[in-house]
Amino acid sequence: MNGYRLGATGVVATFFTIVTSTVLLPMVLFNPKPSGHGNDYSKTAVAKVSDPVRGRQIYIREGCVYCHTQFTRLQDRGYGPLVKAGDYVFETPHQLGTARNGPDLTNEGVKFPSEWQKAHLVQPRALKPGSIMPSFSFLSNRDMNDLVGYLQTLGNMRKVESFVEAPTEYKAALAKKTVDTAADASANAGRGIYTQNCAACHGMEGRGNGPNAISLLKKPANFTRPFYKQWQDDMWFFRITEGVPGTRMPRFGEVLSPEQRWYLVAYLKTLPTNNEQVVDSIEQLNPVDAIRLPKLSNQLWEPETGGSHGE
Repeated sequence: MNGYRLGATGVVATFFTIVTSTVLLPMVLFNPKPSGHGNDYSKTAVAKVSDPVRGRQIYIREGCVYCHTQFTRLQDRGYGPLVKAGDYVFETPHQLGTARNGPDLTNEGVKFPSEWQKAHLVQPRALKPGSIMPSFSFLSNRDMNDLVGYLQTLGNMRKVESFVEAPTEYKAALAKKTVDTAADASANAGRGIYTQNCAACHGMEGRGNGPNAISLLKKPANFTRPFYKQWQDDMWFFRITEGVPGTRMPRFGEVLSPEQRWYLVAYLKTLPTNNEQVVDSIEQLNPVDAIRLPKLSNQLWEPETGGSHGE
C-alpha cells in the first residue's frame, strides 16, 4: 500500500511540475513588449464602414482559425514579413492557428479589394476553383461587412520597404560580410565560381542560355534583365544560399562557403543591363565543346592483390 501511495505521489508531482514549467511559468516570465507591428483595427479605411473588432469575434465564432493561421514561421518563404512575439500582446485570445488547410492570413489585409473578399466568402469556388472553404452566404450584411473589415486589417502595421526584399534573417548576414561586393577584384573571383557552378544552366553571359537550359521545363533566370538591378546584396545571397523552389536551382549554401557566395554575389551584380538580351532560339545556346575521354590502359588495377592485371 505504501508503494502505491509513493507511486501515485510521484505521478501527481510530475504532472504539476510539467504544468508549472510549461503553462504557469511562461505566463509569468514571458512578457514581450509591444513591437508596433501588430494589427491596428482603427488605422484602416474600412473602419469607417465596418467594425473590425466585432469582425474578429465573427472570425472566431465561425471557426476560421481551424483552417487559417496568422503566424508566418521562420521557415516560411513568400508569406510576407515575419512576425514577432510583440505583435500579439493585445490579441486575446490569439488567432495563431496550427493548420493550413487554407492560406496563411498574417499579411492578408488590403491585398485584395473588399468586394473580392466578400465575393470569396459568399462563393469561394467562384474565385478559387477547388477550394474546400464553405460558403458564408448566411451571414447578415452587418456580419459580412465587419468580417471583411477585420480581414482587411491583418498585417496593416507591417510595412514592406522595397519591391524585392530578402527574408528578415538575411539582413544580419550583411553585418558578417567579409567581401567587398562592389569591387572589380571580387567580381573577377566570383566569375570563376560562376563558371564552375552556374554557367551550365545560366550560360556564360548570364542570359539563361547554358547548354543544360534546353532540357529544363522551368528555364534558368536571365540575369541581363533590368529587373535584377534592384536586387540588394542580401537578396542575391539569399537566392544563392537557398536556391529557388520548384526549379533545378540547388541550395548552394550546402556546397559553397559564405565567402564564396559573397564573391558570387559580386559577379552576379555585374550582369544586369538596361536592355534584356532575349534568348528565343536553340542556336543561341552556349555550345558544348567536344569531350575527349582519356584512353584506357591495358593494365587494370586489382584491389584484391594490390597489383596490376596479369601479375
